[in-house]
Order: sequence, then structure tokens, then C-alpha cells
Amino acid sequence: MIKVGEYNLLRVKKEADFGVYLEGIDQEILLPSRFVPEGTRVGDELEVFLYHDSENRLIATTQRPYGIVGDIVLLKAVSVTKQGAFLDWGLMKDLFVAQSQQLTHMAPGQEYLVKIYIDERTGRLAATEKISRFLSNESLTVQEKDPVDLLVYRRTDIGYVMIINNLHTGILHHNEIFRPIEIGDKFKGYIRQIKEDKIDVMLGKPGFEKVEDEAGKILRLLQENDGYLPYHDKSTPEEIQEFFGMSKKTFKMTVGNLYKQHKITFTQTGIKLEEA
Repeated sequence: MIKVGEYNLLRVKKEADFGVYLEGIDQEILLPSRFVPEGTRVGDELEVFLYHDSENRLIATTQRPYGIVGDIVLLKAVSVTKQGAFLDWGLMKDLFVAQSQQLTHMAPGQEYLVKIYIDERTGRLAATEKISRFLSNESLTVQEKDPVDLLVYRRTDIGYVMIINNLHTGILHHNEIFRPIEIGDKFKGYIRQIKEDKIDVMLGKPGFEKVEDEAGKILRLLQENDGYLPYHDKSTPEEIQEFFGMSKKTFKMTVGNLYKQHKITFTQTGIKLEEA
């Protein structure tokens, strides 16, 4: 089945002066010469992205856009007309956002968080700023402690609203943030807590698993620095975050666990690997 707005594995049917034609279900799909990999022959299978050109013809490319249909991505506007705006999404043909699909008046050079979808009327790929209608917490597909993909949606007084797996929304609280984040940033995270349809998320693993992961990191850093690091419970949260990439709370919990396992010792100025 041919899927517009997605990657397809298609067989080369015939060559032409301006490219090659790929086998579709009921049509041949052009892959222009500039996108044909060197050495391609009839019968080869190529992974291509499919979309419609300006004349509404289905066309293939080996370019990889910044997002495919269903993705929510941060894209930059390159031009604006009375009908809508055009966004750079990594292909030669820009992605259109109709005026009716904008929450704000888009301006060239500015970035906007949009969802890529197929317009039912035209069958073409398009984008919309009206993302909320695609998100719902009424029927959840995640559970507590599940690993998830997170996308920064918007800032609130208590933290950031995060889009979870392109399906749900959750809150990343300010006290769970230990790095600069911006709208459109993507992270791997975990479901921290679910209360009815409200979800709290976190960027690190919950509970003991997180300590185990961070423990390995601290041991590696000790080994890379001759068995000693000048960090301890008097170090500032900023110093801990900059060097270890973790909160001071996590650092203290982790080194405490390593000490109990007799893997490190504490000195007046830092931590030291136990001799085997």
C-alpha cells in the first residue's frame, strides 16, 4: 500500500532522462534525477518519501523531511500570503499552513509548533497549529513508569505542558527540570504519576532504576578521572548539574547508594573509588 506523507519501499520500474519511475499500485511515481542514488538500476528497491508536487502529482524523494504525517514538529515559516504560510520542513516544496489553521499570524523567520496531517479535501500534506484537537487524555495508552517520547508544548505557572507520544498531554513540573528547555524540544522521559486523566512526567527514570543508571555514570566518570572527583554534599546544585547532568538530590542519593555498596569512599574534598 502506498502511503503519502510517509516512507515507502518501492521498486524501480524504469529509467528516464529526468529520473526513474517507481512502481505504485495503479500508477508510476517519479523520483527525479537529483534524488536517485548513484548506481540505481531497474529492479532495485528504494526507500522514498511520498508527497504531492505543486501540480498535485504524486512524487518521490530520498530527502528526509523534518517530520512525517502525524508528527508534531517545530518548523520555521519562510513566506506568508493571504491564504496562509509556508514552512521549511526539509524538502524542496515547503509545507502549507492555511490561514484557518493558524492560532497566530505567522511571520517569516519565526518558528511554530505544528502537526503534519493530510487534508481530507485535497489529499495533500499540510500543517496546523491547532494541535489540541489531536490530543486527549480520555483514553490513555500509557501507564506509570512507562518510557515515553516527550515534546515541550507550552509553559505554565507550575511547569511545562508536554506532549506524550504525540497522543496525550502531561505536566513536567518546574522542580523536575534541571536543564534549559524550550518549546519544541524533544526528550525521552517517563510517566511519573497518573491521577484520573492527569499525567505528571519526568525526564529521568523513576525510583531505584534512576539511581542505578546514574550510579554507572558516576563510576565511569571516576574511572576517567583517576578514581577521584572533587564533588560532595557541599557542592552547589549548579556545579553538580554542569558536571554530572543530574540534580543534587539525585547525586546525593546515588553516591549514598554507592557508598553502602563499598564502591566509593568520601573524602573531605570529594568522592573516591574504593580500591578493589
